[in-house]
Amino acid sequence: MVAESAGGGNRVRAPAARQPAGGFEVNAPLPLAPDAARPLAPNLWKVGAVRALFWTHFISSVLIPFYRDWGGLSFAQILWVNAWFMVWNFLLEIPTGTIADRFGRKASLALGCFVGGFAALVYVSAPSLPRFLVAEVLFAASFTLLSGADEALIYDTLVELDRTEEANRLFARLANCQLGGIVVGALLGSVIMANLGLRAPLALQSLPMIAAGLLALSLVEPRRHSAEQRPRFAEVLTVGVRTFFRSPPLIRLALHMVAFATLGWMIIWLYQPLLERAGIPLPWFGAVHTGMCLGQMLVLTQADRFERLLGSRRRLLLAAPLVAGFGYCLLAFTRSPAVVVVAILATAAFGLTRPPLFSGHLNRHIASHHRATVLSTVAMWRTLAVAIANPLVGTLADRSLGLVLALLGIASFGLLLALPLHDDDLETSTGIEKDQSTATP
Repeated sequence: MVAESAGGGNRVRAPAARQPAGGFEVNAPLPLAPDAARPLAPNLWKVGAVRALFWTHFISSVLIPFYRDWGGLSFAQILWVNAWFMVWNFLLEIPTGTIADRFGRKASLALGCFVGGFAALVYVSAPSLPRFLVAEVLFAASFTLLSGADEALIYDTLVELDRTEEANRLFARLANCQLGGIVVGALLGSVIMANLGLRAPLALQSLPMIAAGLLALSLVEPRRHSAEQRPRFAEVLTVGVRTFFRSPPLIRLALHMVAFATLGWMIIWLYQPLLERAGIPLPWFGAVHTGMCLGQMLVLTQADRFERLLGSRRRLLLAAPLVAGFGYCLLAFTRSPAVVVVAILATAAFGLTRPPLFSGHLNRHIASHHRATVLSTVAMWRTLAVAIANPLVGTLADRSLGLVLALLGIASFGLLLALPLHDDDLETSTGIEKDQSTATP
């Protein structure tokens, strides 16, 4: 159903109350929020713009030189700084998810963007490891404030507009907005560094993050999350997490997504050593980085076409880690520059697009009232898995790059057998996302 402005003479309809399997009420009619009469449809493009701006990371293309030459860190210290960031992501995931459920997704998005802009300024205030660690905690808070909140706001907007069938396409578009921001940031970052120095890219990165926060303030909170009806922090935390563990389909989908997203993540750390081993010059690394992002965008925008080609969504979700697994195995045994580049691009395209391809299916099993918290729980699992896997992969790669790539390929094939994916988990509606609506005078 379309939410029109007050000037149009219509008001948003209230969804009827529904009792899910967990026994708590969701989607109950709530009093009209102050901005509920404003159009909801602009949320769909504004959230994409917020994500694109936030992810315009100028530092991404010069990250290692920044840490090594300006920050004075060794490569091992760089990895431990990343591990520190991941640990704080894990610790803050649920608390910041409850903030989104308690105070609103709009508030969580805006706060996350502003905190990110401040973190960038703290980072460049001095080349100091303790200063970097403080900034990483702020960045972790920023990322977790955004984690799940933008997808939850989009999904609840689609429920209000009676357009939930568009969820998978819009989540894929949201991921493309993120990738677009990364591409633009990577291309501009090297230009900024060449003209202004190594410190400048991260310092200027605060500007698009602050702009994203200002745009987030113009979002319209979906009506059913009005402040008067939001539960206490403890209620959201306990009920939201309990909802996750009481849903076997949700657990299966989350485990599948987290396992293969973690394996796919490793290509981000390994592709530069692979390019060096293949003898590819450093100036081409940025082009490969951009190609990895564009490959992901291609997979996400053509996901429906791949699904039709393979015959079902389940086959697409199983084929992606299969391609990534073959890519890792190929990279373990070849040093041909052309083959290495193609294998890196394919592994990144299919290995790094797992979460957005799963988002719509996960949301079908989550009650709206606790959607941000449950999505944060899934993101927390993923963050913890990456935090554990990163040091292990790094240690093995120091000994033998080929060995770690072969193990990643074998792990991909083994987990495909160990973690079944059922058609019912993907296609059967729980009824949570389909509201029965009644007119509001």
